[in-house]
Amino acid sequence: MEPTISRAIDVPADAGTVWSWVTDLPRMGELSPENIGGRWLDEPGLGARFRGRNRNGDLRWWTRVRVVAFEENRRFAFDVRTPIGSRVSRWEYVLTPAAAGCRVTENWYRIGSWVVRKFMGPRVTGRADRPGYNVRSIEHTLAAIKARAEERAAAA
Repeated sequence: MEPTISRAIDVPADAGTVWSWVTDLPRMGELSPENIGGRWLDEPGLGARFRGRNRNGDLRWWTRVRVVAFEENRRFAFDVRTPIGSRVSRWEYVLTPAAAGCRVTENWYRIGSWVVRKFMGPRVTGRADRPGYNVRSIEHTLAAIKARAEERAAAA
């Protein structure tokens, strides 16, 4: 399956460090413009479940999430569903070695039904153009990861 949206950035940090950031659900809100954190319901790993919490202005919602790839320091992917179980999307972080640290690729796959896309999603999230927003969201998250890595490198 090819991602609907894919962006990448090189960061001055090793894959293990970046892995710890993208799997630290409670602190994901420090990196993402929409996600405000999450909570593991199971021990982190393949098949684990977690709850994601999101916001857009005054709108707040949560999602049911299951990990579909958990390759430590390499790949973290999860499928998102609404609280009633409707499929929404898949998100994926892929970490690969790069000259000065690692390359972080964030992918978004649109897998939800047309009902979710056209009616439920915009009503719950306040975003009529989910793909357009997610391009900006992914770029924001990747820039925040890079900024965090640069701050740590400068402090070292």
